[in-house]
Amino acid sequence: MLTKSVTLSNPIYEILQQTTGDTDINSALSKILKDFFRLKTGALREQIAAYEKKYGMSFSEFEKACKDGRIEDPNSYKVEKDNWDWEFSITELEDLMEYEKWLS
Repeated sequence: MLTKSVTLSNPIYEILQQTTGDTDINSALSKILKDFFRLKTGALREQIAAYEKKYGMSFSEFEKACKDGRIEDPNSYKVEKDNWDWEFSITELEDLMEYEKWLS
C-alpha cells in the first residue's frame, strides 16, 4: 500500500477524533468518507429519481427519446440542462460507488 504523509491542523484532528470516536487518523478518515459517500449517493439517487419521474423514463431511454422526437424541443436550454445534470448525477454516483469500494 502506498502511503503519504499529511499534516492536519489540531482543530481538524480534534473534529475527526470527536466525531468518529477514533484516534487512528486512517480509520477516522475512512469513517468520515463512508458517511459522506452514503449521504452524497443518497442525494444523487434522489436527483436521478426526480428526473426519471419528470420524464417518465430512464436516462438511456431519455437519450433515445431526444433523438427520435419523443422529447419535445430536445435542443432547448431546459432539456439540454436536464440532460447534462442528469448525466452528471449518474456519472458522479458511479464514481462515488467505485471510490467507496476502495475503502472496503
